[in-house]
This record gives sequence, C-alpha cells and structure tokens, in this order.
Amino acid sequence: MKKNSLGVLALLFVTIAWGASFVAMKPAMEKIPVFDFLAVRFTIAALLMIAVKPKVLKAFTGKTLIYGIVLGVILGFSYVTQTIGLKLSTAAITSFITGLYVILTPLLIWAIFKKKPKSIVALGAILATVGLGFITIKDASFDFGQIWILLCALGFAAHIVGLSRWSPGKDVYALTVIQLTTVAVVCWIGALPDGYQAPVDGEVWFAVLFTAVFATALAFFIQTWAQSIMDASRVAIILTMEVVFAALTSVAVGQEVLSLQTIFGGTLMLAAMLLIEWPRKDSQPEDLVYEPMPH
Repeated sequence: MKKNSLGVLALLFVTIAWGASFVAMKPAMEKIPVFDFLAVRFTIAALLMIAVKPKVLKAFTGKTLIYGIVLGVILGFSYVTQTIGLKLSTAAITSFITGLYVILTPLLIWAIFKKKPKSIVALGAILATVGLGFITIKDASFDFGQIWILLCALGFAAHIVGLSRWSPGKDVYALTVIQLTTVAVVCWIGALPDGYQAPVDGEVWFAVLFTAVFATALAFFIQTWAQSIMDASRVAIILTMEVVFAALTSVAVGQEVLSLQTIFGGTLMLAAMLLIEWPRKDSQPEDLVYEPMPH
C-alpha cells in the first residue's frame, strides 16, 4: 500500500476517534469545567507517550523543540477559543464554524506560500463546507460571540499548515509529545486560576481516558505522521469526516435521530473526500494540490 493511501486510512481512523470522543465528552462536560478536562486529557496523553518511549525526551532539541512548542501554542489557542465560543454559542454553530478550517487551510497556504489551490481541491473544500452546514446547522443563528469560533477555525487551519510545513524530516514522535505537552501547559494556565476540579466519577474518567489515549495521543501522532507525507489541504478535507462519524456515533448511542438532512450532508462530505482522493491517470496525488500563483 502506498504511503499516501495509508495516510488517508490513518486519518480516517483519527476522524472516527474524534467523532466518538465528542459523544463520550458530551455528558462528562456537564460535570467538569472544560479547562480542567482538557488539562488532564492532554497531560495524560503526553505522559502516556513518554512512558511508552522514554528515549523521546532526548529528541527535545533544536528545530523539533521549537516547532513543537509553536505548533502546541497554536493548538492550545485553538482549543481555548473554541471553548470560549462554545460558551457563547450553540454546539451546532460551534461545530460548523470550527469546520471552516477546510476552507481556511488552502486560503492560508495561498496567502503565506503564494501557492494557489487547484480547482479540484477548491471544489472539494466547498463541497465539504456545504455538507458540514447540512449536518450541523439546525435552527441556529449567528451572533458576535462566534468570532471566537472563527479564530478557533483559523487556529486549526494554521496548525494543519504548520504541521505540513515542519513535520517532514523531523522526529514525528517527539514533535507530537512536545505539542501535547505545550497544549497541557496552556490548558493548566486556564484551569488553575479558579481552582482545579478533578473528574468526579467513572463516566468523566472514561471520557478523559478515552480522549487522552485515542483522540489525543494516538490521533495527533497519526496526524503529525500523515502530514509529513501529505498535503495540508487534502488533510483538512479528510479531517472534516470527524463530523460525519460524530453524527453516526450520536445516532448509534441514541443521542440523536438520523435525519435526511444529516444523510445528505454526510454524503456531500464523503463526496468531497472521494473527489480529491480518487486515483487519476494523468496526475500523481501530490500534483493535484497546487498550481503556481500568477504574478
């Protein structure tokens, strides 16, 4: 199996883990402050990765350390702004605006690196965004507080672009641990001022451990590895499948009812992923992404 195909499958696993974690977190978040939850989640994830491979600490040097901290701060910023936005808005709108990173990622690449996304990627991003809207927007309205969520989407887009730029040739395991440790520090800064509140029962601990192991340690390691071999815009479109799997998991456990609107939105998002990943005789996958920006 080619590395890019393996990368796509690995990223789909990430979206399944993230989608399931949303369902696991939903009841837990009513019993513990968000910052406290995230601080414990990212701390456990970082410590777990260090315990599995203690020698990784020796790789905390040079550009790997610098890039990992910068990416971790960006990721921490994204989680913090998303949390603020969630308090000021609805879960549906928060999910939709966060998912706009699928459009912001190629736009950032265009603005920063002067590389214009090819039409196939642009069309895929638009399809994914429309599908995202069908799944998440139900009787919701926009307000000023959602600027925080837009900043979150911009942060996630910047993180995806940064990973694609800095992860190739680096120690992927070390880069992941540094990012998670940095996010943990950012979250502890938000959690400690009003006093730390530990998980109160088994339900909360299950959500913490599930998200720490599968949706954080394993998921971010896979994402960091995949982005060392794949383009940022393609990764962004694939990662939007998280919303589809979140919806399917919610339906499976009885939190939501499967609607025609959700099915249609999920179909559009799946079509977007297939559009950019379908094999072409005239192009290699890596060649499908950019065309030089005219001067």
